[in-house]
Amino acid sequence: MRSSCALAASLLLVGYPSPAQKPIHVDVNLVNVTFTARDGAGRLIGDLSRDDVELYEDALPQKIEFFRKSTDLALTLALIVDVSGSQEHFEKQHEQDLAVFLREVLRPQDRAFMVCFGNHLRLVSDYTNSAEEILTNYKEFDKGKKHFSEIGPREDRELGTAFYDAIYYSVTEKLAETEGRRAILLFSDGEDNSSSHDMMTTIETAQAANVVVYAIRYTELGKHSTLNARNRYGMSVMDRLAKETGGKHVDARTTDPHQYFRQIAEELRSSYEIAYYPSNKAKDGTFRKIVLKSKPEGVKIRAKTGYFAD
Repeated sequence: MRSSCALAASLLLVGYPSPAQKPIHVDVNLVNVTFTARDGAGRLIGDLSRDDVELYEDALPQKIEFFRKSTDLALTLALIVDVSGSQEHFEKQHEQDLAVFLREVLRPQDRAFMVCFGNHLRLVSDYTNSAEEILTNYKEFDKGKKHFSEIGPREDRELGTAFYDAIYYSVTEKLAETEGRRAILLFSDGEDNSSSHDMMTTIETAQAANVVVYAIRYTELGKHSTLNARNRYGMSVMDRLAKETGGKHVDARTTDPHQYFRQIAEELRSSYEIAYYPSNKAKDGTFRKIVLKSKPEGVKIRAKTGYFAD
């Protein structure tokens, strides 16, 4: 697999580069994994060492070549907001929750862009560190102004929810070529009816780019506050996207946004990075399962579940 983050290889060779230095890019089979660790009470653990972690690929132990704890990282974020028909009842909550996140989390050294999607994928705000700029553009879009440019190839979609395409093109066209801690905050119910990409392709693309997905779910319940089959399918999609990329699935109906956004920010800014050369050198396109285990008891590690060896 061609490394999606050759920076890690350069660190092994020349040490961590200063901001004025350009990293040396090396074409290697190095696999990069970012993970977070919490104790039994849910508190982040910041003092793990290389010797505290065991790494397995397809059940075979791997040698960790690179390990570091990252703190106070600059963040590169995609805010992907579902504006399809199934989310009409949540428009105000989307706006309120976005305001909470942007005003409490986004700092001068961070940057974010916003994509709103139905059957078109609109780049409502390009990269900026201004919370007010993003919110102003979102309100303008919400009032029906459609002059914002599209991302991805222009598609004539008959139906209204290009959920997977919104994630896929946000990664391939915006996030994949950037450095730093990259993540998607996804505001949706997980339903799709018009994408040209499927769930597994979308997950694979995020994994390859080392992008973490935080799935913030807004599900419109049926009569008597019950879940129907479509709701349950959307829930499973949001849960899988988060799990496979090392992120988290949040039910926006039952969780205080101040609480979960604070937790997301803590995780993104305080994480571990490891890299290894897989013992299986074949580039055969197969999925390689990654498992990280903590030697100290009671520690829960969350990371992407694997990658495709292309």
